[in-house]
Amino acid sequence: MKLNYSEPRIYTGGIDISMWSKLSTTEKKDALERPWYVYFLFRNPATGKLKRQPNIKAGANKYKTKRERYAFLKTMQQSLLELLEYGFNPYEDNSKLEESLFSSEEIKTTDETSTKEQPTEVVPQAERIIPQTTQEEPGKSIGESISFTLDLKVSMMNKNSFVQYKSRIGLFEKWLKANNYYNNPVSFITKKFVTEYLNDVLKRTSARTRNNTRTDIASMFQLLEDNEWIRVNFVRRIPKLKSIPKRNKTYTPKQEEDIYAYLEKNDPFLLLFIQFVSYNFLRPIEICRLKVEDIDIENKRMYIKAKTKPVQKKIIPKILLEKLPDLSEKDSKANLFGRYEIGEPWDAEPINKRSEFSKRFKSVKDHLKLGTDYGIYSFKHTHVTKLYVKYRETMSAQGVKNKLKGITGHATIDALEKYLRDIDAELPEDYSEDFS
Repeated sequence: MKLNYSEPRIYTGGIDISMWSKLSTTEKKDALERPWYVYFLFRNPATGKLKRQPNIKAGANKYKTKRERYAFLKTMQQSLLELLEYGFNPYEDNSKLEESLFSSEEIKTTDETSTKEQPTEVVPQAERIIPQTTQEEPGKSIGESISFTLDLKVSMMNKNSFVQYKSRIGLFEKWLKANNYYNNPVSFITKKFVTEYLNDVLKRTSARTRNNTRTDIASMFQLLEDNEWIRVNFVRRIPKLKSIPKRNKTYTPKQEEDIYAYLEKNDPFLLLFIQFVSYNFLRPIEICRLKVEDIDIENKRMYIKAKTKPVQKKIIPKILLEKLPDLSEKDSKANLFGRYEIGEPWDAEPINKRSEFSKRFKSVKDHLKLGTDYGIYSFKHTHVTKLYVKYRETMSAQGVKNKLKGITGHATIDALEKYLRDIDAELPEDYSEDFS
């Protein structure tokens, strides 16, 4: 006869416990931050098929080391197996079985109790594991799973990030439909299918786009795992590919001079936008979020929604303050940079506003025959380099970094140092004489 249950198994945070010693510290920490539990299947009397029962944690995750947590779950696994062998059935009333197994006559509590494991002492009274009976629930479809995660993500992400996330998941959904995978439960999707899709993305685009797609699909499957729609998020085990990030080049003094001269004559509004990047070291999208009320002329301060924190306060340097028009008569809720003038209402998303300014700057690049490696963000690199070189004339490298950190808005010295390396802010002196 077929068994009515499967042997209980231990879920250990999505990693192979036998490979624990070979995992990095980060991988171990990541695994321990995920819930560990015991799970098993039991035959549903209505369908005749094995049905997965609710996960059993029983407080296992209060243990913070692999040794303690696994030992606890191992004991629980063995006790649950014995319980099933004695006839436990999650679809029936188990009161008689419980009474016979856990009666006071069978649980020895006197001093004469043997230290050896007793056959009838399946589970200690304080740690009794009685899974609750659940109704049969069909596997969630791929379409349901995608809709479920999108409904959650829209409340978890900012608007711009969600638009990108939804787009990438939508392309994955389209691929599943094109390959006739879509009309299946979400459990039908395997690591092989996701890898196949990521390879397709890589061929059409780049390693960076492929990695971003992998991150979003992994995020979707993590939500499904956290809500127990799937057993494990296998997408996390798909490695990222090495990609070379694209970086805007720093302008030469001649290029900067030519750009400013052209803009002063043809588009002074765009020039002021660029000067916010140059003198306040803001990202274009941060400038697009600014409202008139975010500019405090009296105290020479501005309040921006930055990438690393909800609101960041910065000074407005005199060189920029002198270029600002009078804002006293402007609507405080209007965009600082409207579409055509300062303090103009502009009903568009910040990412679309940024694209508008990028398109306007492209005409400048075309006129001066500048390549795709140059952009508005290049002005930040250019002016950080200028300050670094200027300060190094009288200060040590560490002193310059301490001063620049407050100006550029980097959260840590390490982040600033990485940025300075990326833009080649400091170059060595000519070493030709050393060869003589």
